[in-house]
Amino acid sequence: MICDSHLHFFSPTFFAGLAAQLSSHDGQTHSTPDILVRLGWDDPGSTDTLADRWEDELDKHGISRAALIASLPHDAPAVAAAVARNPSRFVGFFMADPTKADAAEYVIRSLDAGLRAVCLFPAMHCFGLHDERVRAIFEIISSRPGTAAFVHCGMLSLGMRKNLGLPSLFDVRFGNPLDLDYLATRFPLVPIIVPHFGSGMLREALMLADRCGNVYFDTSSTNAWTKYQPGLTLEQVFEASLATLGPERLLFGTDSSFFPRGWNRDVYTRQRSALDAIGAGADVQERIFGGNFDQLFRLG
Repeated sequence: MICDSHLHFFSPTFFAGLAAQLSSHDGQTHSTPDILVRLGWDDPGSTDTLADRWEDELDKHGISRAALIASLPHDAPAVAAAVARNPSRFVGFFMADPTKADAAEYVIRSLDAGLRAVCLFPAMHCFGLHDERVRAIFEIISSRPGTAAFVHCGMLSLGMRKNLGLPSLFDVRFGNPLDLDYLATRFPLVPIIVPHFGSGMLREALMLADRCGNVYFDTSSTNAWTKYQPGLTLEQVFEASLATLGPERLLFGTDSSFFPRGWNRDVYTRQRSALDAIGAGADVQERIFGGNFDQLFRLG
């Protein structure tokens, strides 16, 4: 079994939101076709069409289940529709911005629609993880067994925005994984997923995970953040993560997002090779590449 814990669902609503942001930024009128031409990406069509295309793509690569992430606040309904189309295949994640007045209501509404993980981006939305508004969201998550938090830490860089000429007015000071300690210790039954091994803050992420048994790492993306620690290899990243978290708290992911590229098999191949190189056995790899995700987000 292979399960991808990190796949972005770039819906028609997502591209409409991106076009609106670009129009606001440069004072010109932009549409979804403009955005797609500039990025060189395929038109997603309708939400149902995109969901079906991802299902076909997972079939093509032998992927059993995948997390679909709504990648703009208020795009949760698109992912909910995709999940409802094939609930045995897709698990819905959605972005929430705790600084918005309706954040709590939006989280409740999205979870009621069948989504399973709330994604927080402190650097993107400029909030601290000690904020009481964040705690309020964790209170909601803790009341829903089978629901998780996904918290992006470390470096945050979106190549798509750069290619469109959109500024990324993020504040990475809010991205220290150690700031999650407060929430992880007070909500020990809430699984907390930190993507990309902490995205450049591996040391801090390992410290957090060593203290808090409810913290998981997802292994997604090319993990190009290793350039911030010269000499660090992906093999060493896996070795350190396995030594601290064990094989039970690592979730394979690719960070796949757009077509025509589709599912990024190169990420899978590189991670499989890294685990082979450090002698990770079949039982360990089975947990990382599928078993842990399947257990964390059980069907039914």
